[in-house]
Amino acid sequence: MLQRALIFSSSNPICSQLPTTAPPDNTVFPKRNGGWIIPFSSYQLPAFRLRNYRPSDSAANRPNMASQDEQDPRISNISSAIRVIPDFPKPGIIFQDITTLLLDTKAFRDTIDLFVERYRGKDISVVAGIEARGFIFGPPIALAIGAKFVPMRKPNKLPGEVLSEEYSLEYGKDTMEMHVDAVKAGERALIIDDLVATGGTLSAAIRLLERVGVHVVECACVIELPELKGREWLGEKPLFVLVSST
Repeated sequence: MLQRALIFSSSNPICSQLPTTAPPDNTVFPKRNGGWIIPFSSYQLPAFRLRNYRPSDSAANRPNMASQDEQDPRISNISSAIRVIPDFPKPGIIFQDITTLLLDTKAFRDTIDLFVERYRGKDISVVAGIEARGFIFGPPIALAIGAKFVPMRKPNKLPGEVLSEEYSLEYGKDTMEMHVDAVKAGERALIIDDLVATGGTLSAAIRLLERVGVHVVECACVIELPELKGREWLGEKPLFVLVSST
């Protein structure tokens, strides 16, 4: 999938060293390499908001505070704990860094608790985590709701017999693998990752599980980059996210 990059204004002090000329039309983004990456916004770092909720009057360009009946107040803490790093891993790119979220024990616990509260009692027997950051959030969620954790890995990482599913990336294709005996037909699964961008890995995970008769109840991510339209790759499969970049 091709995306057009936007360059920060040179008046922005954070990015004063970035080029001011627009990239060619065929500019593409590097493939996922240790984290998700997205285009720059025009003049400022992206803010986070709780998806599908109304922003508060005083929350422009920063995480929204939640009213008790509309939004969970823990969302603001989670949003503010996510660090946005400009010019990484190359000029013209910003990086959504969850390592700062993991350093904040309150925000990390809130993140796990929100997922657990949503999925406890939903008869989910499988939590499938996508390599690599899905391995951070998936196991504690699985333990809390009484489900098994199934790693969805890159090629040649799993020692046993595997099922494979190929999916497209910006620069070609990649493959996701799962042990053949990890799940059984008729089980109900939750797919978890840290972030949804173009939706390629989530859609591959859905296909891989459904090939063996598993019902995917929902996909869940901490962050969504809605401008990359990842939801469109999931078909009718529901997606739940905590915060959304704007």
